[in-house]
Amino acid sequence: MPSINETIGAKHQLAASLQAGLEAISENQVIQFTQYSQVVLPIDGYVFWVNTGVQAAVEGSLHQSIEQRQNEDETIDINRIILTTTSPVDVFDSVGPTNILIGSFGGVQFAFSRRDAFYQQAGLYHYAGDAVYPALESQLVDNASSLTSLDPIVSNSLPVWLTLNQYMPVYPSFLVPSNAVPPYASAHIDPAYTEALGAAPLLDRTMTHTQLTKDRVRITIYGTNNQQALDFQDYVFQYIANDDNVIGLMNMPIMRDEKRTQSELGVIAMKKSFDVEVSYYQTRVNSLARQFIKSALVQYLPKPYTN
Repeated sequence: MPSINETIGAKHQLAASLQAGLEAISENQVIQFTQYSQVVLPIDGYVFWVNTGVQAAVEGSLHQSIEQRQNEDETIDINRIILTTTSPVDVFDSVGPTNILIGSFGGVQFAFSRRDAFYQQAGLYHYAGDAVYPALESQLVDNASSLTSLDPIVSNSLPVWLTLNQYMPVYPSFLVPSNAVPPYASAHIDPAYTEALGAAPLLDRTMTHTQLTKDRVRITIYGTNNQQALDFQDYVFQYIANDDNVIGLMNMPIMRDEKRTQSELGVIAMKKSFDVEVSYYQTRVNSLARQFIKSALVQYLPKPYTN
């Protein structure tokens, strides 16, 4: 039976052999990465990533697999990227939650979302992710100044809900910041329930499009007790009632308790939600968003990462 020291030595020998093989196969391949910094539009919470010009070089072996996918609205190649290295890539962890590194190889841009299949004895590290999908390439921009003149991207009532942040931050659904600390709320507008209430849009002399519209909005709240949640709900009701009919209430919302668990802790989160059906004019919401733009234009200051 081998001793502890012999076992440790065997692990090192395995790692050394695998690492030597990796370096031979990859021929000491170097992948270039560019740092992008996050910009969140105050108009409607849309996220863009802006090129900072900061570069990083990572040595490793790049693996690529391609799968073609045919969807209703696009036919795309899904590029699965795996980068194998002989040591942890500290630069991936040092960029912070508002920065990402975008790699480039053979004309394909990609980012990593996970580290896979780590086996300590092998001494190899595998970073995996997808290439940037064509539909999302527009979210990577080279010049932040191009973002300051954007009109609202969304066509629904989301800009209204993002302004209702007196009690807590309100974020668009699927765009809540990484590891956000409660209390906060998210606003989800189900596209299946955005409907026209008017028979046809109105086009005025300047061809401005106005449409009476209906949304169903789910507000999800984390980190509040019953009284705090009801205070926020009343705050929403007061806004609807008093703000010159920007949006109109079409149902009777009720606060619900939701179940968000974590088995390691054996607890449930302080999570609540309520659904609101509202009517509004799309041009009125766009007008409100433009007022918000004037008071909260995007400010961008790239900050290079530090190792």
